[in-house]
Amino acid sequence: MSSEEKNYVDATKLTYEQLKKVGKYLQKMIEVGGSDLHIKANAVVRARINGNIVQFGGGIFAKEDALTFVKEILKGRYAEFVEKKEIDFVYPFSDTSRFRVNIFFQMDGISAVFRTIPVKIPAMSELHLPDIIQKFTQLERGLVLVTGVTGSGKSTTLASMINEINLTKKKHIITIEDPIEFVHKDRGCIINQRSVGQDTLSFGTALRAALREDPDIILVGEMRDRETINLALHAADTGHLVFSTLHTIDAKETINRIIATFSTEEQNRIRLSLAGVIQGVVSQRLIPTVDSKRRAAVEVLVRTPTIEKLIMENRDYEIRDVIEKGREHYKSQSFDQSILDLYNEGVISKEMALEHATSAADLELRMSGLTAGKLSEQNGDTKNGAIRLESRDDIFDLK
Repeated sequence: MSSEEKNYVDATKLTYEQLKKVGKYLQKMIEVGGSDLHIKANAVVRARINGNIVQFGGGIFAKEDALTFVKEILKGRYAEFVEKKEIDFVYPFSDTSRFRVNIFFQMDGISAVFRTIPVKIPAMSELHLPDIIQKFTQLERGLVLVTGVTGSGKSTTLASMINEINLTKKKHIITIEDPIEFVHKDRGCIINQRSVGQDTLSFGTALRAALREDPDIILVGEMRDRETINLALHAADTGHLVFSTLHTIDAKETINRIIATFSTEEQNRIRLSLAGVIQGVVSQRLIPTVDSKRRAAVEVLVRTPTIEKLIMENRDYEIRDVIEKGREHYKSQSFDQSILDLYNEGVISKEMALEHATSAADLELRMSGLTAGKLSEQNGDTKNGAIRLESRDDIFDLK
């Protein structure tokens, strides 16, 4: 008997009792505004609400019940799950709720994580995104990256940007995702959405094919390997507008991660290519607000001649300072500038601001109305030829 035959699930013999039980947990999570539901064999069910893991109910989800639940939700794909040991898919829970699901084996049995996918694609204004991000949707070519840790809202931001293009332009958009989360209907644009594993074998395969499918815009769900990065850079270089994501914490790390993916011999070529096509990097951190919700602090790198030069010359360590100095003219901003804005607007507390800052000490100085340079001047450190920095937007004045 083959492994596929051994793991065959006869759907007619399933009662779906465990799936109904999980459905009640999902409904409860929706009602309280949670983002993730965690099912683990031999453990209580938990959910993430406003960024914190909380216990849902007091009962233990038995190992046997967890296995039955997986058979009920996967049915014909159960054999595939057993073979690969993990599986991703989208679960349409109701007309108004969908979830991205990952089920995997772990030492105590099976675990599953359900992540909420909003059915309604939010407008960019609803996400409180900086105005400059809307300008990225008006580009004709180049590469725009949205980055952040898992759960920072990358997919939502990208969906909002694609929706903006769909409502305002007449283009052909191809998305390559794993899995498809937000479903876009054709408005002004033709949108073809492809799911890796279901509609195409891989990101690379779909990207190569996309270049022959007359696209104006290509969305790559994640630049996760050298092949995908190479193809995305090539697509951007040949006149397409490419959007993608990376699991990086800020613009500087994003540049470093892309280049470090390649061998030493290839890195100079990739630097030149990236410098030539990058149009913007949007990095996000979700921060708990004073009203018990969450708001994204957003770092924005905007392509400028200086940014292009820094990438080409391997001076990535200077990127954050250039981002901050370009705020007034180019509308770029660092995380700490964004976080300070949220604090000054009363959206987040000082504690949360300092906890999520890139440099808590520097941010605390800014909160008090001081900069490193002004503090040094008060202490008399600018005398006798010391370096003077009047503000973050000034250039170092070497006497």
